[in-house]
Amino acid sequence: MFNWLGQLFNGRDNKARLRHEAAHVAAVAVHNAPQPPDVVQPAHSGAYQQSAWVYTAVNRIAEAAALVPLHIYHNEGDRRLQVAVHPLLTLLDAPNPFLSRFELFEQTVGMLELTGNAYWFLVGDAAGKPVEIWPLRPDRVSIVPHPQHHVRGYIYEVDGQRIPLEVVEVVHFKRWHPANDYYGLSPLEVARLAVLTDYDMARWNRNTFGRDNGVPAGIVSIKEYVTDADFERIKREWRESYGGPQRRTAFLRGSAVEWQDIGLSHHEMDFLQGRRANRDEILQIFGVPVALMSENATEANARVAERQFIERTLWPKLVRLAQKITQELLPFWGGDYLAAFDDIRPTDARARLLELRSAYPVLSINEIRARYFGLPPVDWGEAPPTRRAAMPSAGETPESALTAEAVRAELKRWEKFALRRLGRKSVRPFEPRYIPKALAQTLQAALVEAQTAQEVRALFARAREEL
Repeated sequence: MFNWLGQLFNGRDNKARLRHEAAHVAAVAVHNAPQPPDVVQPAHSGAYQQSAWVYTAVNRIAEAAALVPLHIYHNEGDRRLQVAVHPLLTLLDAPNPFLSRFELFEQTVGMLELTGNAYWFLVGDAAGKPVEIWPLRPDRVSIVPHPQHHVRGYIYEVDGQRIPLEVVEVVHFKRWHPANDYYGLSPLEVARLAVLTDYDMARWNRNTFGRDNGVPAGIVSIKEYVTDADFERIKREWRESYGGPQRRTAFLRGSAVEWQDIGLSHHEMDFLQGRRANRDEILQIFGVPVALMSENATEANARVAERQFIERTLWPKLVRLAQKITQELLPFWGGDYLAAFDDIRPTDARARLLELRSAYPVLSINEIRARYFGLPPVDWGEAPPTRRAAMPSAGETPESALTAEAVRAELKRWEKFALRRLGRKSVRPFEPRYIPKALAQTLQAALVEAQTAQEVRALFARAREEL
């Protein structure tokens, strides 16, 4: 039963080891023809132009991605330091004479959403380093397979003219496609049925209220025999008098005429709910939470939706772009560099502050600068931060401000504050700035139990004695 399997592996060494090349690449290259698949067709741009929800979803993603800054970092051991000046940053700020940085990334992300693929063509200088970036239309690009290197090159076709492009000249961004080895799968392809359904519903709605369509679908039944002239007159009067966008009741002269309704109304078809369902499906496929678009979303729902959009939709797309740029663009300038977008994922500010405070006793200033702020080291940063350099806690200020006069003056203000509000049920707490934290906490706890002005004065008198 397994003879064919034994013959297939006959003669192979039983000791497992890695091959020097990928054995499947040649077969894949033969299988794939050098032409774009169905998912990269101009029809996708038509859907973007004609579907309100596709346009909204793609625009929301592309514009949001284009707003996020891209940074270059240099790896030095286990530290990653941000680089302020790099040729790639200069290039991205002005990709070519006709595009800005925002437009470049907007087009790139938009093409990825519509077609699953995006291409950059690189123009080089005499040294072979990129000096211009031109985005290419995916529907014009064909990938030429190679039996060893996976990709031999690219063909860009315009009006029958086929332009060969080298592998090194093109950066190919793509989404994962389970059934294609070379091209990516777009969300629009997945949402095709919902988009077409919504488009047909919109057209049906327009035609319903269009010219000569104001009359409901039905049959005009003439029970008695009429002459040809009367029959033509009835049809003419019906169309001329009751067509158009306004719906009216029809009254005809002539023989007995009966109306039989065979159409369905908007209400009977649950038309609006059907369009909402299409909208929700399209937005969910593109990863745009419905609460960002819904007019009924509460503020809390909108905040959660925005967080989900950033974390689960926008951030993975930015990581895809940054890693491709690191892999194919940064090597032109050498060095151990990587590209990364600003981490825009929402964070718990309180948790980050606590983590930063806990790092002060064990990390040096330079380690804190590199780990938490991505800053380069400084000459005076090898020692751990002192208390003076540490971030002050609530109620604390630098030691230089903790003078006896400032503390006594603040105690006096606090005493007056407490006396004026004595006996009130709801009291705004006093916020000390110069009083030591331990003393301030003791006073706050004791003032809760104080019932009379004499008790309040006694508390502050003891506080002054402790200074």
